Amino acid sequence: MLSEKSGMLNNLSISTWRLLIVFAGALLFFPFLGQVHLFDWDEINFAECAREMLESGDYLNVQIDYLPFWEKPPLFIWMQVLSMKVFGIYEYAARFPNAVCGILSLLFLFEAGRKWYSLRLGLIWAGIYLASLLPFFYFKTGIIDPWFNLFIIASVYFLIRYFQKTGWQYAVLSALAAGLAVLTKGPAAVVIIGLTLFVFLLIKKFRVKVNGWHIPLYLLVFILTGGAWFLMQLACGNTEIIMDFIRYQIRLFTTEDAGHGGFFLYHFVIVFLGAAPASVLAIPSLLKRDGCHSPEQRDFHLWMIILFWVVMILFSIVKTKIVHYSSLSYYPLTFIAALQLLRISENKSTLKRWMKVLLAVNFSLLSLVIAVMPFFDRIKYHIISSGMIKDDFATGNMLANGDWNPFITLLCIASLGVFLFVLFSPKISSFRKMAVLGFVYVFFNFSVMYFVTPSVEKYSQHAAIEFLKSLQGQDVYVYTAGHKSYAHLFYQKKPFRGNDMKWDEATFMTGKADKKVYVIMKINRAPEYLQKYPALQFIRSENGFVFAEIEAGK
Repeated sequence: MLSEKSGMLNNLSISTWRLLIVFAGALLFFPFLGQVHLFDWDEINFAECAREMLESGDYLNVQIDYLPFWEKPPLFIWMQVLSMKVFGIYEYAARFPNAVCGILSLLFLFEAGRKWYSLRLGLIWAGIYLASLLPFFYFKTGIIDPWFNLFIIASVYFLIRYFQKTGWQYAVLSALAAGLAVLTKGPAAVVIIGLTLFVFLLIKKFRVKVNGWHIPLYLLVFILTGGAWFLMQLACGNTEIIMDFIRYQIRLFTTEDAGHGGFFLYHFVIVFLGAAPASVLAIPSLLKRDGCHSPEQRDFHLWMIILFWVVMILFSIVKTKIVHYSSLSYYPLTFIAALQLLRISENKSTLKRWMKVLLAVNFSLLSLVIAVMPFFDRIKYHIISSGMIKDDFATGNMLANGDWNPFITLLCIASLGVFLFVLFSPKISSFRKMAVLGFVYVFFNFSVMYFVTPSVEKYSQHAAIEFLKSLQGQDVYVYTAGHKSYAHLFYQKKPFRGNDMKWDEATFMTGKADKKVYVIMKINRAPEYLQKYPALQFIRSENGFVFAEIEAGK
């Protein structure tokens, strides 16, 4: 992504580079945010919390289905509320805060790399983060983690600055960022930052400079920031909400929440496959510090190694396994990879043959899997008739029409051809190879988001959400029987609860509601409910979902 001639870098001012990064981020992150529906659960969950804040006018308490929601603090929800006030209650507004976070993240990486190492390192770090698939993807979503991760890496960064400069302002900034992380997602921020700091102090044998009064200052700023919302809840007498929040956090660490289990090395596989090329380039330096020219740089590298392993080991131990839990590791991982690329650009290292093989295998698997997706609709009936799929709901999902664009196959094959040609060309230097491949990765990532995501969504939830959207504006209730969902709340735009009616299965499924009720069931549970509640009138079945209705008073 950069010329090997340092003159090109120095010809542009720092302000110009910043503007170019902002422009690149805006060009890649803002378009097509509203192209597909929000995905159940997480995206719709948070967007619905924001919508209900607007609907109810209660901006202090997070709600879902107009009941207290204790799983997440409100900072990200507030961001979505502001976005919805500007753009309206749509998918674009729900995802817009993370697109902004993407631009700020690239700027942060550029500034951190530039100040601790060089302009080139800052640009490489931002570039390789942008080129990696999952880091790129998360800034196009409406989940909490991008802001949570940015606040944590900022807190760690200012801790590093503090131990180098011992300035009170760095302690304040680190505490402020840590508090914002807690206000975004909860106490996991304290655990991650605390463990990272403890391991660093342990390695240093606690021989670090600390001004005594900076510790209470740090704690004061952290409590006032991260604890502000919790203190307000206590002041309002909402002690039970805080206790429920704490119990939920403990449950996430000790049990498999909502069926999200997995094997111990789950996150290592996800990061290796989803964070390439950074995951491959970083391998040589995940345990040792190379390419550092000063004690400050060696300490920065050490912090990044510690943060990476803390995240990976911690969330491997945690019973609940969800892809984005390890997404914080992308920051230290891409830094370590950027440092390796910097050494290659300075002719102090080369792109080893095993690295080329791993990069080739990784990109080949990804591109070939996506290349065959447009053919899925042609072969799915053979798969279904073979009996391989035992779940009726999954079979119903497969019957949807993906409406695939055949251009995807051509794009994947062309990208793979360019990738392999450049990677194994003996006439191109290692750094220029990675610069070109960086552009291939960015182009590929953007294309996947645009062409593939809409088709994938057709097989999962599209039928149910289109049914819900058809009910918008109607004075009816919608109930999801036998499965957890937030889609009916957001896409039917459920109004604020205005009566004392019990909102439960016994009310909605037996005709006791004061309005007509539409019921959404998964096809494998529908016979059970249709038999149990005879008043239910079948409407239709589509792509694994069964839709029914029941008149009020029936």
